Amino acid sequence: MKRLAIVTTHPIQYNAPLFAMLAERGIITIKVFYTWGKDALKKKYDPGFDKTIEWNIPLLEGYKYSFVNNVAENPGSHHFGGIDNPTLIADIKSWGAHAVLVYGWPFKSHWKLLRYFHGKLPLFFRGDSTLLDEVQGVKQLIRRIALQYIYRHIDKAFYAGTANKDYFLAHGLKENQLIFMPHAVDNSRFSVTPSLVIDAKQFRAARHIPEGACVFLFAGKLENKKQPAMLASVFVNTPLSNGYLIFAGSGPLEEGMRKLFEGNPRIIFLGFINQKEMPVIYHASDVLVLPSAGPNETWGLCINEAMAAGKAIIASEACGAAYDLVLEQQNGFIFRKNNPVLLQQQLQFCNDQPEEIKKMGLKSLSIIKQYSVEQDCIAIEDCFNVTGEKNIK
Repeated sequence: MKRLAIVTTHPIQYNAPLFAMLAERGIITIKVFYTWGKDALKKKYDPGFDKTIEWNIPLLEGYKYSFVNNVAENPGSHHFGGIDNPTLIADIKSWGAHAVLVYGWPFKSHWKLLRYFHGKLPLFFRGDSTLLDEVQGVKQLIRRIALQYIYRHIDKAFYAGTANKDYFLAHGLKENQLIFMPHAVDNSRFSVTPSLVIDAKQFRAARHIPEGACVFLFAGKLENKKQPAMLASVFVNTPLSNGYLIFAGSGPLEEGMRKLFEGNPRIIFLGFINQKEMPVIYHASDVLVLPSAGPNETWGLCINEAMAAGKAIIASEACGAAYDLVLEQQNGFIFRKNNPVLLQQQLQFCNDQPEEIKKMGLKSLSIIKQYSVEQDCIAIEDCFNVTGEKNIK
């Protein structure tokens, strides 16, 4: 059986289900090499959430992995020199890999790996960058040339969506080098169950939210690029007879927002919510709102999660997911970033049209079926394939 070495910095909640399913399917053999080292298991301070985070779902179950020794003085994925693994190439060769899948290039060891294995083993790449925030100028031109050089070292790139594909094409990759591997979450975690329905009703009752209310949800970091304060301001200035707004998340804007809106009983701040608890929050809501202005809102996986829970979506054009997952007036709305007037109109529509919102939620369910962990497995397996011949040249 052919062996695929997967190189990424640290375990995350979105990749763990993919790695476990690839291992379970048994079509290829995988091993994940975590380049942050064993320190990746420690609780980490996340500046976006403004707190130390430890996810409460399994991240290392169901697949083979190793933590590669990281000798960086300041280890971490926040800078190029933070990932420095002198044994990484030897470890992959010793394991007997037939191909390598690399998540992200801007780390010392990842870039060294791409250069070493170029022309020796098939190199696959996964990244979710877009051109949505690109500013024309000399810096952009220099960066474009540098990235074109970097991406010459890979054989195939797995693109997450339309905006990500445009990015790869702009940096020299050809159509036949690009394989659709959609950004996906474990949809089953968010699917409706009888217990989730009960828990969601209890959640609303505990916060004095009436049964017929339209509940808008912001799920994520309370930071400037996601524009939670703008959303709250638009909400309070919109005559929503039936509306409530929930913020599930923490971050540098949280304290100021709480002080500013604490007198409004229809705005509810939950603080940081860990992964196990999020399905209840989605099912207690009616519409997810992601009003990001960027920069670097590459996708917005909360959109996937909300759609898997059968919810309507309002998203700004700065979210990569909007171009693939949100069908205008079918399962939600897209608005121009930093456009409170249009956002206000969309909030008003959702508040006034509860039956339409239910239909949009059902449409979300049908769309998100095509954005699954299983589809991601198939993309990798089809590219790699058990013979090592097809699509690997």
